[in-house]
Amino acid sequence: MHKNKQITSGRSLLLRMAAVILTLLLACALWHFYRGRPDILPYEDLTGTPRQAAQGREFAVVTGTPWATAAAVRVLEENGTACDAAIAALLVINVTHGEAAAFGGVAPTLYFDSATRQVKSYIGVGTAPARANIAYFADDGHAYIPSLDIAAQLVPAGMDVITGLMQECGSLPFSRLAAPAMAIAQQGFPMHAIMHRNMDLAWYERLGMRLLMPSTAQVWLPQGWLQPVRLHQKTTFPQLSRTLGRLAAAETATLQAGEGRAGAIRALRDYFYRGPIARQIADFHAANGGLIALSDLENYRGGWERPIALRLGEYTWFGNGTWSQSIMEPLVLNILQHSTLAGLEHNSPAYIHTLTQAIELAMSDRDTYSGDPAFVEVPLDRLLSEDYALARSRLMTNQAYRAPVRAGEIAGYGGTRTGRRGSQPADTVGQILAGAGQDTSQLAVLDRQGNAVVITPSDFPKSPMLPGTGINLGDRMTQFRLDPRHVNALQPGKRPRITPHSVIVFRNNRFHLAFSTPGGDMQAQALLQVFLNMTHFGMSLQQAISAPRFYSINSPSSFSPHAATPAGLRLERDLYQASGEGLRRLGYDVIEDPNWDKDFGAVGAITTTSDGTIIAAADPREETTAFAR
Repeated sequence: MHKNKQITSGRSLLLRMAAVILTLLLACALWHFYRGRPDILPYEDLTGTPRQAAQGREFAVVTGTPWATAAAVRVLEENGTACDAAIAALLVINVTHGEAAAFGGVAPTLYFDSATRQVKSYIGVGTAPARANIAYFADDGHAYIPSLDIAAQLVPAGMDVITGLMQECGSLPFSRLAAPAMAIAQQGFPMHAIMHRNMDLAWYERLGMRLLMPSTAQVWLPQGWLQPVRLHQKTTFPQLSRTLGRLAAAETATLQAGEGRAGAIRALRDYFYRGPIARQIADFHAANGGLIALSDLENYRGGWERPIALRLGEYTWFGNGTWSQSIMEPLVLNILQHSTLAGLEHNSPAYIHTLTQAIELAMSDRDTYSGDPAFVEVPLDRLLSEDYALARSRLMTNQAYRAPVRAGEIAGYGGTRTGRRGSQPADTVGQILAGAGQDTSQLAVLDRQGNAVVITPSDFPKSPMLPGTGINLGDRMTQFRLDPRHVNALQPGKRPRITPHSVIVFRNNRFHLAFSTPGGDMQAQALLQVFLNMTHFGMSLQQAISAPRFYSINSPSSFSPHAATPAGLRLERDLYQASGEGLRRLGYDVIEDPNWDKDFGAVGAITTTSDGTIIAAADPREETTAFAR
């Protein structure tokens, strides 16, 4: 009996101790929760709301957020150039859409110079570090580059794009152009619907970020991992504001020393790629098992290049180089010249099927032949030739492709389309943080002189951020392949073939259209649908952008693990209800998505009419905002 009393007493003590511990933990959690409740700011989201095109005769801007559009407009009102306005908008996007388009990330750029009537492309994606190679990942059993790893970071390209634009066509100092971004990052803005959707992580994802990427959690979870982000919460990025201030101070000091604008731009670039920021990046990688060394940053160069160009009747299509997916739209449009769109109803099963097959044929060629031209000889002339397009069009059938279609045969070029075979180690981190970010943004500017800039910035908090700086180097290495036979195989110093790209279109040899979009592999598909809505179906720019879309997912994703859904076709709801059954009869695995869903792109576009009217239009699928005067 005495022994039983002791056991009962011991159990009672343990239960009381457990209750006290649980009470303390609950109290701490509640204290932390209420202490960390963010301020909620008044804001009406634009996502999902019908839009009206903006019209003017002086200039126009369309960007991924209203704050970026406002910053660009103010620069143009001060007689800044299109390049000045684009830089200001880009930096504000890095703040107000930083989970999708981070400062330092990729920024494929096109520039139209109205004086010379030339379109130029700026190389807006960084390179793999010198120490990055297939063996580094394959020796650990990886079949593809894992996300959320410091080793997935490219050498950053964004600052090089900014200084390249300043040098080529800018007029204002960086300190002026960065001022709006610095102020918004310091003072705060309401977390809009798209940022909230991208960063509304489950509790285990927040805990995973806090444990595995504390520097990233410090930026994105300032109230702690217990507190989810809230729609319209006051969002600040003081670290990034200070980093932009440091860069501006380096420029100002050089100007005050009398070295002029060229010297100031050089000092600005050197501060990032050769100075304090470069050393911070290199030291962080050295301390955390990363691959980027100081020499990678010191040796990095982007630069101007000739764009991909294809003339199709009265239209000429310009895109970035083959390090992007800019080849997609010309390939598709060329194939469609040899198919029958005439008489097909807009977004009917027959129309969707025809365009989808052309897209899937082009994706096969993209994945087989398009890569970094410094490492890969891309047979552009052959790919964009009439006879090649005709041969590809003859592969179109009256039923859905049940697997990725084969690329065209061009002797002596290309690689395999398939990824490296083998098992992939369990990507525990990737599973824990699967929902963290991932998107892209866009901007287009047309100034009073008729110059235009289009940028498609990207990169997301899916790898450790550089502590204390607000700099996010993303995980773009995941767009490489680990098959040495693949055209997009990882090599030291090579650029991955990325999805972001920008587009300018001429009509009858005159500037006609500038546009881009987020969306990964959907980007080219969205731009094609908008373009054909205008040119083939006679829609206005806003109608063309707002119309329902479809999204082929039959080809391997550009992102690791490069998954595909055989005959997969995603449709926005209205389109699913109208054409889904007909497409199913054609053999498609049809998937219904909400109307105006962000996965289907968020196109921003500027066009001009024959009477000189400028029209800017924004996609209702995100916070995209257009303005014209």
